[in-house]
Amino acid sequence: MGVIQIILEPRMMIMILIGISVFASVVTLAMPFMSSDKLRSRLKYVSTEREVLRQRHREMLEKEKNQAKLRSSSKSFMQQLVKQFNLSRLLETAETRGRLKMAGLRAPAHVVTFLFFRATLPFVAAGGVFLYLYVQDGFGFPMLTRLGIVLLSAYVGFYLPNIFVSNIISRRQQSVKRAWPDALDLILICVEAGMSVEGAMTKVSEEIGSQSLFLAEEMSLTTAELSYLPERRLAYDNLSKRTGLDGVQAVMTSLIQAERYGTPVGQALRVLAQENRDMRMSEAEKMAAALPPKLTVPMVLFFLPVIFVVILGPAAIQLMGL
Repeated sequence: MGVIQIILEPRMMIMILIGISVFASVVTLAMPFMSSDKLRSRLKYVSTEREVLRQRHREMLEKEKNQAKLRSSSKSFMQQLVKQFNLSRLLETAETRGRLKMAGLRAPAHVVTFLFFRATLPFVAAGGVFLYLYVQDGFGFPMLTRLGIVLLSAYVGFYLPNIFVSNIISRRQQSVKRAWPDALDLILICVEAGMSVEGAMTKVSEEIGSQSLFLAEEMSLTTAELSYLPERRLAYDNLSKRTGLDGVQAVMTSLIQAERYGTPVGQALRVLAQENRDMRMSEAEKMAAALPPKLTVPMVLFFLPVIFVVILGPAAIQLMGL
């Protein structure tokens, strides 16, 4: 009790409060000197990290610059070769540019690359086959047969770029054909909701990209053409030419007629959407009907021998045991 009474005395209480105040003041004044400068350290870290990022960015830019130089040098070499031998007049036609656009290769550099490979691949293929047959191994073929193989390889090399472009076109058309009925349904919903054709195509191109990236690209390009071409029918014609599909061409023709004669667009789109869905269903049924003939040969080669072994195997074993 004596200690508590001493602490509770007014003088002692005043001394304790003064001591606490002095300690708090000293700590408050000394805290900035005692604590580390976090802001300075963070700024130093940020500056160091900024220098690292700048170095990475400079390295990336330098790498891209070197790659661009290599590409430009190769393209310039191709352009010089095409221009020197006048390959555009010899090999380029309107159909060539149209097929390249159908394949998604629209830049002038793509035309130059196509002409370059079409002109050089025959010599490369013929030279490689000639060296292999006449230097490495002739397989015992006579001279005329080997010469015919060399000429055949040159012919294949000449048409190999066309085959490559045709494969790209078929893959794009298959993707567009599968997604076109769904895209047409979405366009119909947007048009009936009061949107314009451009707005509907813009919206559908954003939504249909998960199903068909090629169709989204073509619709976005059509939307851009509708905004700057002098006639809207040119944009619709370009879309039908780039896709090369009858269903797309029918829809574009209906849109052109609807804008020319003022007929309702929604009604025409509804009928065409139903027709495209029916066409897709008929193609699926056709593929399903073609499965039995395709499965006949695998069944004869792989399933029937196994069935014969399973059925006749025990009887053969018993006869061999007797």
